[in-house]
Amino acid sequence: MNKFRIYLSILVVVFSLILSSSVFAQSLPQNMSSFNVDDYSDAQLKAVLQNAQSQGLNDSQLMQMAQSRGLPASQAQRLQSRLADIRRKDGSVSAVDTTGNTQSSRKLSNGDNNNQDSQGNTTGLFSDRSRIFGASLFRNSKANTFQPNLKLATPVNYIVGPDDKLHINVYGNSVANWQLTVTPEGNINIPGVGILNVAGKTIEQATVAIKSKLAANNYAVDRGTSVQVSLGDIRTINVILQGELMKPGTYSLSSLSTAFDALFAAGGPNDIGSFRKIEIIRNNKVVSKLDLYDFIVNGSRKSNIVLRDQDIIHVPPYGIHVELKGEVKVPAIFETLPGEKLQDILDYSGGFTDQAYTERIKVDQVNGQQHRFKDIGENDYKNYTPLRGDKYTVSKILDRYENRVIIDGAVFRPGEFELQDGLSVSKLIKNAGGLREDAFTGRGSIIRLNADNTIQQLSFNVQDVMSNPSADIVLQREDSISITSVFDLHDRYKVTIKGQVRRAGDFAYADSMKVADLILKAGGFAEGASARRIEVSRRVFDSDPSQKNSRVAQVYSVNVDANLKFEDINFSLKPFDIVSVYTLPGYETQKVVKVEGEVIFPGYYTIEKKNEKVSDLVKRAGGLTRSADIEGGSLKRDNAAVLGVDKTKVDTITLSKERAERIRRLQRSFKDTLSSSVDTSQFRNNYVGIDLKKILAHPGEGDDLILENGDVLRIPKEQQTVRVNGEVLYPSAVVYSSGKTFKGYVLNAGGFSPSALKRAAYVVYTNGTVKGTNKFLFFNIHPKVKPGSEIFVPKKLPGRGDTGQLILGYTTGLASLGAIILGILSLRK
Repeated sequence: MNKFRIYLSILVVVFSLILSSSVFAQSLPQNMSSFNVDDYSDAQLKAVLQNAQSQGLNDSQLMQMAQSRGLPASQAQRLQSRLADIRRKDGSVSAVDTTGNTQSSRKLSNGDNNNQDSQGNTTGLFSDRSRIFGASLFRNSKANTFQPNLKLATPVNYIVGPDDKLHINVYGNSVANWQLTVTPEGNINIPGVGILNVAGKTIEQATVAIKSKLAANNYAVDRGTSVQVSLGDIRTINVILQGELMKPGTYSLSSLSTAFDALFAAGGPNDIGSFRKIEIIRNNKVVSKLDLYDFIVNGSRKSNIVLRDQDIIHVPPYGIHVELKGEVKVPAIFETLPGEKLQDILDYSGGFTDQAYTERIKVDQVNGQQHRFKDIGENDYKNYTPLRGDKYTVSKILDRYENRVIIDGAVFRPGEFELQDGLSVSKLIKNAGGLREDAFTGRGSIIRLNADNTIQQLSFNVQDVMSNPSADIVLQREDSISITSVFDLHDRYKVTIKGQVRRAGDFAYADSMKVADLILKAGGFAEGASARRIEVSRRVFDSDPSQKNSRVAQVYSVNVDANLKFEDINFSLKPFDIVSVYTLPGYETQKVVKVEGEVIFPGYYTIEKKNEKVSDLVKRAGGLTRSADIEGGSLKRDNAAVLGVDKTKVDTITLSKERAERIRRLQRSFKDTLSSSVDTSQFRNNYVGIDLKKILAHPGEGDDLILENGDVLRIPKEQQTVRVNGEVLYPSAVVYSSGKTFKGYVLNAGGFSPSALKRAAYVVYTNGTVKGTNKFLFFNIHPKVKPGSEIFVPKKLPGRGDTGQLILGYTTGLASLGAIILGILSLRK
């Protein structure tokens, strides 16, 4: 029963919503105090418009009805805006003007009386109606406003009317201060004086009447008593705006408002409204006509009169629209009046741009059922009368020159020059500042434009042209002369220095450059450089390609002063020489090694002798402590030292990249085996496996390695655990026991996993050495496990196919091989 009540309540709510929607579709709700316009769709508001139209209600009456039902002012403004938008979007809803007359249905899509095709596309004369000249004055509501300034002094020609408040200030021999409101009958009641009619009078006339009234009642006006009359609160007037406006209707404005203020409140003329024939109607008579172009172009507001109550502003449809586009300052769609010419349209647009072709304007005219083109010459701009639908195009000047020549290359002032009468190559070179010192005078070129716009190249001898007038060439329009530099005819000369200098590299070559000059450019000698054996290698141009031992470079040995003082050395560098500066014999930089762990004095030690060994280092460190694990001693050595090269003299960046790539390859090999808890330190590719116990027992012998720069000798404490990693069920650290076997440690880690490759298991010892599993017949012989070592079990490789098929294949192959052997033996018998 409870569920039934719940369902019934839901149905009632849904039905109420549907009913309220249908009711709204027919008319406005009775109580609109909490009405929100944005809660209703365009279709519902459209139904309101249709209902109002059927009842003969205009916009003003519709809004008054809504406000009488409690519609807030903010929602009233929003409702009016929504209704206007719906009319613009859908021409099927006829607008009802303030006089109750239904306007003909128009489609105001982009701003003109455009027709629509069967798909609803606009097919009018002009494609872009947003470019109507003057429309932006009203479209940008945030930037433009014509609201009257209420803080100004009261205009003397202001007409006083009902609801105005007059401030009367009497001072001097008599003092009084009255604030009097004009009654609907147009009167004010001056205390102690009486009633005075002021309606219809200007503020100046009202002041004179008030003074006369006061003087007649014993006020000594102008005889020691002064009277000042000013306007306080101003009244509100109702102005009707109808016709082709964005938001037609009745507007309540201040009595100081002008025609511009009212037009701005209504959003200005719509896309088919006239900007030039706006009428202000008062008492059924046209009292003023507005031409907005006069204000837009000249800034004149002479026809912008102050409005009165019940004035009507009528905006008729435009008469003739023409479009002006191209190279004018304000391309737009313009409205023309009878008697105006094309020159007037050009003036409205601000005139031509700097790149405009002004001698002729093209016009696309409407000619009956079709279009036609017409060219209007510059002399006819003031005579041509614009026609309906004209489209004027002002073209751009051509991107070409009638008298230009160009010169570039080895002259002092390359660029474009005027083609003067009789201008020749030699004269142009002189106009360009003359030839530079590096000019190649054996040959120059001219790129010439033919009559059919193809090009040809003419060559000339620059020296002959400059010295022999008969060899000179007369230039033509658009000729382009090129004078080559000698530096452009060969590779840019350079010399290279390598080795023990502070800034090795390539440097610009200069004639008579010495080796010492190049060393100075390179920042001088580096520390330890030898000045007494410098090699210079030079290119060979006469090598014999038929000989195996033909020379490919010429090498010279040069000595310079160690302080780079000037010495008169005849040897000079040539382009592309390579200078190599070597290190002084016997020069050595300090080499540092480190001892870590269980020694008496751990830390850094400098190698004293080239043949200093591990045992010497342990001795210098005070020997081992009692808790040292001598068998776990390890030596860490970087790749440069492994190669036997001083890492200060090799490209360590390259070696680091190689090492990183090697580690990445190892990681990819074990990516299915390693868990996230295993770090990359187990890849001991930078550890040298040493037997420290043997080294200290027999110092100086073969196992006692010579130290290298950057070596790290580490002696750990006695180890008590063994790590088991890889393909075991529970990788972990296991307590070391001398009687426990390899398999016993694996069992302590849960045993082998199903994917374990048992025959490839290996042990990594604390000293960095690695031992793998041996195979004897069908048995795996695992290495011995020591304290601190690590057991690693790799993963099986992916299977290559069915095991049964593999066995069958192997068996078949063996049988075939046996048959062949038996056949050979039988033949030999």
